[in-house]
Amino acid sequence: MAGHHNILIIGGGTAGITVAAQLKLKDRSLDVAIIEPSEAHYYQPAWTLVGAGTFDQESTRKPEADYIPKGVTWIKERVASITASDNKVRLESGEDVTYDYLVVAAGIQIDWAKVKGLPEALGKGGVCSNYLYEQAPYTWEVLKSLKAGDKAFFTQPNTPIKCGGAPQKIMWLTADHLRQNGLQGKVDVEMMSPGTMLFGVEVFRNALLKVQARYGAKWSHHTNLVEIRGDKNEAVFDLLDPETGAVTGQRVERYNMIHIVPPQSAPDFIKQSDVANAEGWVEVDKNTLQHTRFANVFSLGDSAGTPNAKTGAAVRKQAPIMVANLLRVMKENKLTDDKRYHGYTSCPLTTGYGEMLLAEFDYDNNPDPSLPIDTTKPRWSMWILKKYILPTLYWKGMLRGRA
Repeated sequence: MAGHHNILIIGGGTAGITVAAQLKLKDRSLDVAIIEPSEAHYYQPAWTLVGAGTFDQESTRKPEADYIPKGVTWIKERVASITASDNKVRLESGEDVTYDYLVVAAGIQIDWAKVKGLPEALGKGGVCSNYLYEQAPYTWEVLKSLKAGDKAFFTQPNTPIKCGGAPQKIMWLTADHLRQNGLQGKVDVEMMSPGTMLFGVEVFRNALLKVQARYGAKWSHHTNLVEIRGDKNEAVFDLLDPETGAVTGQRVERYNMIHIVPPQSAPDFIKQSDVANAEGWVEVDKNTLQHTRFANVFSLGDSAGTPNAKTGAAVRKQAPIMVANLLRVMKENKLTDDKRYHGYTSCPLTTGYGEMLLAEFDYDNNPDPSLPIDTTKPRWSMWILKKYILPTLYWKGMLRGRA
């Protein structure tokens, strides 16, 4: 089943399937294999809307088999280790798969247990998270049960995360739900963030500060969730020094709702491999997406050690560049002259029911708009894009190698 393949892709998520589809569209004769254990494929960007009660949960899940491109070998296993020096990937079954070229598109690892008490408390007592398919509907249950005098907290960890805007998207939707139901100012809404500012790109930060003022939401910087005491409805936060990040104390808060974005990291098998950088991500050139030490290894998406925000929009820009460079290396043993990734990412920020602003920017946090309208202002048209157009583009475009 395993054996040897010309191109081996680790991961059958957004990045892996998109790359496999684009490779096959370029050359049907390519021997491509994907290692992916999951039977289901998920459209995760919609889970925020599921958690806000405005999107069908089941429509975000489809059979993985329906999206493995024709002619691509599907290895339904988990990866145990990578040894790039031997062109080898070991599966958890103990079998080895060898390759000529490797694409690491393994996504990101969710580290629930890094918050003490969180695994036991999740999904009950007001502890919710849109970072799991099974848990997103519970967010809506908690959100709509809020009443005057309650406290609703929203957390962001001190690690890289997929979809960096997700922590505040659900907060704005919660605040808007409260406004529509006469509860604005009667329920405390507060973001607990380890960061120093609301958003890294100034033009979008200024727009979001207006949203914050509209709802009267609080924002506590330099705080990091470290424990959930589910039996007491208490959350424990480390207070961080703004300059050094050192812990200077703790803050304990009682909650009625706490939406948690869990700590995240590179998958363990990448951290422990010879393709990892010091932080555990795949060590690639940020512009070419080729490994800096192994010329036959490429990476994109969440597991790549690039300094952009980890989003599906980034994958959409990375994939054709990486595919072009990979094919050129295969044929001529050199990279293309003009295929470079400059860090484009897009973060659709829902700021209320029926409105969204679209934050698009590059490695240097410069705005990098793709639409001929001002997307720094919340718009109904952007809500339509988020709720209806982007899911269709994903299932029928990206995963088919056409977008």
